[in-house]
Amino acid sequence: MASLNKVMLIGNLTRDPELRVTPKGTAICQFGLAVNRTFKDESGATRDETTFVDIEAWGKQGETVAKYCVKGRPLFVEGRLKLDTWDDKTTGQKRSKMKIVLENFQFLGGREGGEGGPGAAPRSAAPASGGDEGIDQTVERHTPPPRAGAKPVVPPQDNIDEDVPF
Repeated sequence: MASLNKVMLIGNLTRDPELRVTPKGTAICQFGLAVNRTFKDESGATRDETTFVDIEAWGKQGETVAKYCVKGRPLFVEGRLKLDTWDDKTTGQKRSKMKIVLENFQFLGGREGGEGGPGAAPRSAAPASGGDEGIDQTVERHTPPPRAGAKPVVPPQDNIDEDVPF
């Protein structure tokens, strides 16, 4: 029987990410995401519903989220559901919590913005490894919308592959 465990969410961080390191040296970043839904109720009034989701990011992705994300920043998250279960030490009862294990993400919004917004500066002043090696900068680029009356930019035509069959 086939199965699928895939979650895709767009929301805002509810708190600054918490970065920890396992005894073996693997980074783990935990943060919360608020996902909003707007709908009309039976009386026709517009209502908002917010769902709060806990997210866990491992390894390099976790380090990147912790470095560049702050409370309030919009983020696209793709991952899988995971149910953690444990025994409560004080009551002895079984406890469980559903969370999302991050598999992929993308920054949303531009670099500009106020405190805690999409353009907030990284939380550390100096890069940990002397640069941005290994960080995919394509998700951080922001192209401003074209101005009214401006001519569209046409890419150069010197690298056209004539052997493409379509």
